[in-house]
Amino acid sequence: MRIVIAEDAVLLRAGLTRLLDDAGEEVVAAVGDGEALVDVVARQHPDLAIVDVRMPPTFSDEGIRAAVRIRRDFPDVAVLVLSQYVEEEYASELLADNTDSVGYLLKDRVADVGEFIEAVRRVGAGGTALDPEVVAQLLARSRRQDPLDRLTEREREVLSLMAEGRSNTAIAQQLVVSDGAVEKHVRNIFTKLDLAPDAGDHRRVLAVLRYLES
Repeated sequence: MRIVIAEDAVLLRAGLTRLLDDAGEEVVAAVGDGEALVDVVARQHPDLAIVDVRMPPTFSDEGIRAAVRIRRDFPDVAVLVLSQYVEEEYASELLADNTDSVGYLLKDRVADVGEFIEAVRRVGAGGTALDPEVVAQLLARSRRQDPLDRLTEREREVLSLMAEGRSNTAIAQQLVVSDGAVEKHVRNIFTKLDLAPDAGDHRRVLAVLRYLES
């Protein structure tokens, strides 16, 4: 494969280049920032870009932004992101559209040369390589998502009016629907917010609390 590397740490950049050369791959360019990466991808049209998440000038998200841009503008170029830590938001953005020809590994994985080279080749061939820690944290992130995301637009409207203290009849009048329709929406809200019937709790109050917390 023809590979470009974007890594601001000179020693790691040189080490990655040596590893890939020894494995029989061709490193056509190695750069130290995101803008240079995008430029070299446009000129070289490599098979794969290996990208550090944090690079100059701010060492925040330059690398991952460049990776997302490459995924958008050069869809034939595979992208393997290396990161010191799991950046949940960035990983989610990188994987949002599809998981073909993409990888996200922690830099510690480079220490296992065989595993790293196998991941490089899998991503370059159109596959996916995700660090187990990345997968674990993305799953945890999905579980933390706002339960109100499960509600339809109409159910959100009903819950908003419930939060104002309106009765089902008043909500029906406001939305110009039947009382039965409102009752159905309210039942759906309880179900989607995991509020099971319980004599000790008032589900309507709990639903409103969830809404206000969100």
